[in-house]
Amino acid sequence: MKKTLVSALTTALVVGAASTTFAAANPFEDVPADHWSYDAVAQLAADGVIEGYGDGTYRGDQEITRYEMAQMIARAMAKNPSGADKALVDKLAAEFADELHNLGVRVANLEKKVDNVKWTGTVRYRYITERHDKSNIGGDHEKDNSQYITLRLEPEMTINKNWTGHARIDYSTDMNSAKNASNGQIEKDGTPEFRVERIWAQGDYDNFQLMLGRLPYVSFIDNGMFFDDNISGGQMTIGNKVKGTVTVGRYNFDPDNAEDWQATKEYGSTGSYVGVELYNDREDKITWGVGYHHIQHRKYYNDIYNDTGKDAANIWDVGLGWQFDKNFNLNGAYAWNTTTDEARTGNGSKRAWTVELDYKGADPADKGSWGAFVAYRKLGAQAVLAPTYDAIGQGQKGVEMGFDYVPMKNFMATFKYFTGKDMNAPGVSDNSANTFFSELNFFF
Repeated sequence: MKKTLVSALTTALVVGAASTTFAAANPFEDVPADHWSYDAVAQLAADGVIEGYGDGTYRGDQEITRYEMAQMIARAMAKNPSGADKALVDKLAAEFADELHNLGVRVANLEKKVDNVKWTGTVRYRYITERHDKSNIGGDHEKDNSQYITLRLEPEMTINKNWTGHARIDYSTDMNSAKNASNGQIEKDGTPEFRVERIWAQGDYDNFQLMLGRLPYVSFIDNGMFFDDNISGGQMTIGNKVKGTVTVGRYNFDPDNAEDWQATKEYGSTGSYVGVELYNDREDKITWGVGYHHIQHRKYYNDIYNDTGKDAANIWDVGLGWQFDKNFNLNGAYAWNTTTDEARTGNGSKRAWTVELDYKGADPADKGSWGAFVAYRKLGAQAVLAPTYDAIGQGQKGVEMGFDYVPMKNFMATFKYFTGKDMNAPGVSDNSANTFFSELNFFF
């Protein structure tokens, strides 16, 4: 993007250097006279922080580009200003962030000197409606509506040239009950709290990455079909065009949903996890991968324990993707549990698979961008642990479709719909189910 700031801005630099404030009428209609950058630049020039070109001139008789302005800001950042001047420089740096980024590593290093901690985040609204038809087991339709607002803060802390610290802090309010919540679940005592969902240190080297702490993990080869949640432990990734990732840690099966996860207080809600994945570069036209997952938790897989005496599950999965062109992308994955017995756990419970077709894609920074997908998924309850999908869940099968749209910069609307079946235990026919999922995200 190549925009220009006309010579009126450079005139402001000269006026500011003479320790005066900009008060003259603005003769250029494309730069409003009340634009905040006039006063900011004038003040910094008066304080000797902002300089012109390398030869000390401002060349007020010609237009300057945003890129040239970014160069001036970069030199101002190198002076490490303090107090009010630092605040003005930071504000200008935010305005010209894209141009500063394009200047390369030199400016990136200057940015780190200005602020060692960078904050990003999201304000999110979610509304979800679920329906389940229980008439096949003598029941009636079940319906559940939930809506909540979440504030998500994600600081990134620079440690040195290779290591950074990361965290994710979530706070939610349930819109139906007007009570404080976390991850959409109402806190039992109703007290407000910021929950630290993630906190980890990350080391990035050539063809090597190490993450330690409570870290985010999305199973790479199947785009999160098997797992998309937090792991308390470590993860190591080695390779370039072909990569290998080993993830080891502890996973909480959520005691608030003990019935769903088959976890009880008697055995605790936390188990051990080991995952190994081998895959190629996710940017390649054709992507592939194979993975192995070992879960050690007796009551989570209680049916496996009852049948085999084993308190663990072994799951394999494979993934394949094809990028047709810049708009169309087809992905598929298949997973199977080699330990479970479907005679006890239900038809299809030991296997999971998905096929998804994506069209375009929404970018929060690109106003007007949008994307859509349609997929068929079968998520056997014993073959996936924490699938990434919003509308379809563990133990369901059917069609899921979705649409993303960016009506304005840093605001994205998402809508997803699932229609299919709940996969029930042996001897019980599957019942119909559907879910509508909507989400509004404001990024900052």
